Amino acid sequence: MTLPFDELWPRAGGWPTFDAAERSDAVLLGVPTWRTSLSPTRAHTTPQAIRDMLPRYSATLMGPAPVDLNAMLRVTDAGDIAEPDGDAGIAATVARVAEVAAAADLVIALGGDNALTYPVARGAGANGLITIDAHFDLRDGVSNGSPVRRLVEDAPAHERIDPTRIVQVGIADFANSAAYARRAADWGIRVITLDELRRRGVADVAQEAHQVAGADVAARVHLDVDVDAADRAAAPGCPASVPGGLAAHELRALVRALVSDARIVSTDIAEVDAAADSADGRTVRLAALCVLEMLAGLSARV
Repeated sequence: MTLPFDELWPRAGGWPTFDAAERSDAVLLGVPTWRTSLSPTRAHTTPQAIRDMLPRYSATLMGPAPVDLNAMLRVTDAGDIAEPDGDAGIAATVARVAEVAAAADLVIALGGDNALTYPVARGAGANGLITIDAHFDLRDGVSNGSPVRRLVEDAPAHERIDPTRIVQVGIADFANSAAYARRAADWGIRVITLDELRRRGVADVAQEAHQVAGADVAARVHLDVDVDAADRAAAPGCPASVPGGLAAHELRALVRALVSDARIVSTDIAEVDAAADSADGRTVRLAALCVLEMLAGLSARV
């Protein structure tokens, strides 16, 4: 549908095309992975769906005082990786993310299933990792259930992430196995369960996540936002979302708090299947709002 025009109510989205010769504060990049998903998905339809949803919102924070992020930040769009799955697709994604990251403070990768975390973190040169996810993603093999393990074991030696620099936030009961929980513990991954997050609160958990993942003086941290950490009522378009997950406001607050730290140099939004969303598009709406929360966090950096 055509949205009404009001010159006093500028909309989010519709940002200019990325140009490597001109510095951006944030760059969107579509990475529509989907071919190795453990669940049937059409997640490759999601990057464009998020772009189409963004103009339903403004880019204004209420403050006080109100802040227009469109005026405060230079946000650009680098388009999509044509075929990000498979060895050639991974290599192309790593190269493109590296190009974008060299000209921006924050890369925002629009997935796609969670397989995109592996090449995006590598391309950004990440040496720390924070995930917001109901699942460990420590499976063997190559799938949307393996990117965290792959960053520890499969990446070229100089690109691997030390597992003691990984923080996983929102790990949920009845969504994982004891074997993968033991793997996380044996590797020294800091696991903050959904229950612990709710007990401690967003600010406290974000502070610890920054300290652990960003411990190195030259820290470059990637943030993976797996929207299936959200409650299924808020994210029915995520194949693996479950009842009782994060409320939409909890996910949004956590995303903003984490991105507010300058050690976060890249992010991704994963596991939304726009083709399986509810009629009101609530999952894609939440994903679009996560993009705006990332920009809000970026604007808050000192």
